[in-house]
Amino acid sequence: MTSNLFEHVDTLKTLNDNAPIAEKLACAHAALQQHLPAVERVAVALYDVRTDVLKTFSHSTDRINPLEHYQSRLADASSLQEILAHGQPRVIQDLTEFAQGKREHTQRIAAQGYRASYTMPMYHNGSFVGFVFFNSTAEGGFQEAELQLLDIFGHLVAVTVISELISIRTLVASVQATRHVTQYRDVETGAHVSRTAHYARMIAQHLAVTHKLSDEFIEHVYLFSPLHDIGKIGVPDSVLLKPGKLTVEEFEVMKTHTRRGGEIIDIILKDFALSSFEQVDILRNIVLYHHETMDGAGYPTGLKGSAIPLEARISAVADIFDALTSQRPYKNAWSNDEAFTALRGLTPLKLDAECVDALIQCRSQIEETQAQFRDIPPAEPRQHPGERL
Repeated sequence: MTSNLFEHVDTLKTLNDNAPIAEKLACAHAALQQHLPAVERVAVALYDVRTDVLKTFSHSTDRINPLEHYQSRLADASSLQEILAHGQPRVIQDLTEFAQGKREHTQRIAAQGYRASYTMPMYHNGSFVGFVFFNSTAEGGFQEAELQLLDIFGHLVAVTVISELISIRTLVASVQATRHVTQYRDVETGAHVSRTAHYARMIAQHLAVTHKLSDEFIEHVYLFSPLHDIGKIGVPDSVLLKPGKLTVEEFEVMKTHTRRGGEIIDIILKDFALSSFEQVDILRNIVLYHHETMDGAGYPTGLKGSAIPLEARISAVADIFDALTSQRPYKNAWSNDEAFTALRGLTPLKLDAECVDALIQCRSQIEETQAQFRDIPPAEPRQHPGERL
């Protein structure tokens, strides 16, 4: 009798595991297909309120994913805006009527042969964070009983994704709060942080196909790249804020910021119980290795070439480009073309040429980012921190 107590298998057990969102989404999708086998696609898109951009984040499908590494402004998607206006899921029983739509995402979905769709907006404490999409190949659309099941699974997916986002944002906010506490020593502006994040995302997106990068990886690079120099809060003022060139001894002290940064990250992870967070190694790699160089002459460990984690190579290019194109009390801003030339000059010995080329091919996006995230001049001149180059 007792042996029968534990025979039932929890089909959603993976949701309790320390696993990537893609695996959890696949788990939920598999459980849903036991009841609705024609639902062949489950996907999640996240919303960036600062830029009004919807970007693909994760998906589960056995077919070709029609919307990977894709982003679009919400303002350009009237049908999705209608969902928010109503504040509840939208059901399309016959997608063929959208097959001739002008929007790229509509055309891609229709081209894969999906017949019906269910789209649920995700909210956290009343704030919109993105959409959950279910697409079915079944003719005749969704019946009422099927819609009730999709309601349940839609909220299940939303809760799972939001839980992941809260973990990420708690981590990012904790690191940023640490910087804000030391704001009078912080040599980076808020605009620099935002631009660096967007440049890193541009590079990662451009490399996604070649390096088989997931949308989740791209999103984490976007979130974590601006935190690369957190270790500088542990560098003495006499070094960090010194005007002019650092001595050899002072530069050795400056170099300790990478390992200090790793220590700070580990402390925050432990204090917030996030040490097992699946994507934490992306953050650690960016903080620890963004000063490694392709020729092995960098620090802290002298990694060389492809041994340097890709996320660290991406972050290095994004950070240097913004440093070059930003005005500081000790230098004028370089033009984008001047900065591109400088970046090319640093390849292949110092910077990853593939990352540099990827950024250079994003000129229009770069200009949009620079226009949106302009520096606000400080009230008083700030001293020159030791330059990284």
